[in-house]
Amino acid sequence: MATTMKSAATDQATQHAWRILAIGMLAVRFVQGWIYWGGGSRRFIYGPQKINPAGHWMAYKFQTAMPGAILGLNHLVAFLLHHFVLLYAGVIIFSAVELISGLMLLSGFMTRLAAFLTLGLSFTLMLLFGWQGATCIDEWTMAASNFGMGITLLLVGGGAYSIDNWMMKRNPALAQKGWFRWLGGSLPLPLSDGAFKKLALTLFWIAVIFIVATYSYYRGSVITPFHGDPTGVKAHHVKMTDVQVLPDGRVDVHMYINAGTASVPAHIIAIRLLDYNGKVVESWDGKQLSHLNPKDIHNDFAYQQFAPDKILGLKAGLGAEAMLHLPVSSTGFINTSSGPYQLQVLNINGQKVEVSAQIAAH
Repeated sequence: MATTMKSAATDQATQHAWRILAIGMLAVRFVQGWIYWGGGSRRFIYGPQKINPAGHWMAYKFQTAMPGAILGLNHLVAFLLHHFVLLYAGVIIFSAVELISGLMLLSGFMTRLAAFLTLGLSFTLMLLFGWQGATCIDEWTMAASNFGMGITLLLVGGGAYSIDNWMMKRNPALAQKGWFRWLGGSLPLPLSDGAFKKLALTLFWIAVIFIVATYSYYRGSVITPFHGDPTGVKAHHVKMTDVQVLPDGRVDVHMYINAGTASVPAHIIAIRLLDYNGKVVESWDGKQLSHLNPKDIHNDFAYQQFAPDKILGLKAGLGAEAMLHLPVSSTGFINTSSGPYQLQVLNINGQKVEVSAQIAAH
């Protein structure tokens, strides 16, 4: 009798504790749900142009992730940008998961499943955009916070005032269904205390390793000294490859905006060809670059692109890549025997980038 009474008291205390936790988790569930509902609804409802390929749609945003995306996702993004059907499907699926999981959390419907979906979204967003944010690594902060909230909601469920709890009230038998308690509800997971503790601690250490490792990589001050991010989010940077000086005086160069902010384009205001003494043997100023024939600019992607700017030479969004064919020199001939040469690019922010130029065979 005493044992039965003690067990009943323990069950009652456990239910009371979970009830308090359920009420206390309402704000977390709402905020996590609103963040992802907001992301999806902006595209499907309030700003459908974001998923309209005819305009400035989400592909432009994804391309800006390429310079700093980690674990090979930069190559995946580049692949998708070259395959429109897969790209469009990816944008729609990603946005739909945001919309649906956000709505599920807001309403408290199958909240553990929704929390698991947001964990996947947060993980992906961290790898893609975690490096961005010029002042407070904004994208990292958002992804890290969402990751932690997703784990919490996965473990404790949807909280009070949810569709899950309404469903259990209408059909009490659901409380005994393992699948329902794994997918939704605010009841404890169908695990022993020891198993639940192991699961919770496993997820905790996954979060610790993931958050600390990404922060240390992007900014340091954990296992490394504090540093600027490895990509660069404050000033645009131009990477140049495949530079060739052609016999007829033209210069070919592949350019890539591989650092900087996505909010404004990079501007190249001058390009110079230097000989081994550092003397300028040819130059293209802002006026010449602003009148560069678009046929001499071969962009790698259809979204962020290099293009002439009416005033500031060449402009290009973050992640843009292109092969440029600079026109024949003013003399119509560059002495290829006086090499080696260097090509120098000057950005509007005052940054100079130099790279050796190869002499093309006749």
